[in-house]
Amino acid sequence: MLIFIENTPRAYAWGSTDALAEMLGTSPTGEPQAELWLGTHPGSPAHIAKATPVEHTLIDLVQGDPDRYGVDGGPLPFLLKVLAIGAPLSLQVHPDEAQAAAGFAAEEAAGIPRDARERNYGDARHKPELLVALSEVTALSGFRSLAAARRELHLLAACARTRGATAGADALDSAAARLGSHDPAAARLDFITWAFDANTEAAAALLALPEAIAERATSAEADQDRIAALQRLLDTHPGDPGVLVSLLLHHVRLAPGEALFLPARQLHAYLGGIAVEVMAASDNVLRAGLTEKHVDVAELCRVLDAGEIAEPRFPERVLAPGLIAWQPGIPDFQLLRAHVCDPADDDSGLRVPDHVAAGEVEVAAAHPIVLVVTAGRVRVERLATEFSEVATARRGQSLYVSAGDPIRLTGSGEVFLATVG
Repeated sequence: MLIFIENTPRAYAWGSTDALAEMLGTSPTGEPQAELWLGTHPGSPAHIAKATPVEHTLIDLVQGDPDRYGVDGGPLPFLLKVLAIGAPLSLQVHPDEAQAAAGFAAEEAAGIPRDARERNYGDARHKPELLVALSEVTALSGFRSLAAARRELHLLAACARTRGATAGADALDSAAARLGSHDPAAARLDFITWAFDANTEAAAALLALPEAIAERATSAEADQDRIAALQRLLDTHPGDPGVLVSLLLHHVRLAPGEALFLPARQLHAYLGGIAVEVMAASDNVLRAGLTEKHVDVAELCRVLDAGEIAEPRFPERVLAPGLIAWQPGIPDFQLLRAHVCDPADDDSGLRVPDHVAAGEVEVAAAHPIVLVVTAGRVRVERLATEFSEVATARRGQSLYVSAGDPIRLTGSGEVFLATVG
């Protein structure tokens, strides 16, 4: 079955006021629209588009015939999203499977309401995720080397000292000294705990130095991307310890089509841009700053993987002409992107090399697929022995595809497809 699905974008403060509306072909509401959810997650299940006068969701579809429409007789283990990031998200980390199960069980046993501010675990599942940029996307992702973070702090201290801010400069040098340990993972966890200590005078002094950041922008040694990110965080989250923690992370600028994979336990924050994201269907988030929400520092440090990563970007794999995939080895999901191009009728607006697109792309559908068209107009067909199924979707429209024979994509456009790993 090829079934059109739709949903109402979720209105979070960090969302864009116009990006999702523009993609969906709707009028802006005037409020930030952050995420379009396409899946069976109970927090915002997708709806069957124009099915009957009575509203039906994908959950209803799967529960009505789980063997036909579900995965292993249950809901979809993945959730596909379109993100419109108008302001920095909180620094956050997601638990692995064992941590989520144990944390959820402990909070249930303790009787902590699931909507309580201090609640850390909303379910018992892990939440790895993968993001692919549609526009330029900036992010903080994964721990960089201690040496790089120390250099950053010392350079900030030098800038502060030239402006006569001696106490602040000393605070920055003191912060750098905390990263001098021979055990990098332990040093990072110690630094995070120190940054959140309300009685840490040095941390407060450091966070009061936006002018030092501005001066640093003129330095030949400066990383201009990181300066812009740091200044933005100081402007949007003044006094937040997460600004300090951000200095430990890689700053990443993704071009359209580049990807980040965030395994469970990896600290990250998206800063800006438009993207497609797929994740395990969980909503477990432990925050590490840049937020007014609850931060449980002890649990954060217990869950966090404090090891260094060399490169946050995740490579694609070419499956066929016009078809690539990001396959991180997670059973819950993989993400595919198809570019199709009909030279006689190309109104997609895509500008991709000839070898990237194909006139026709076939995609296996051994398991259910959720797809979203992000450019142009695409014809989706399943050619079966008894009858054929056909749907034509334009930019912003989405389809649920039940498991079965492969589907064929033609037309002119770009399609992202999420399915199990």
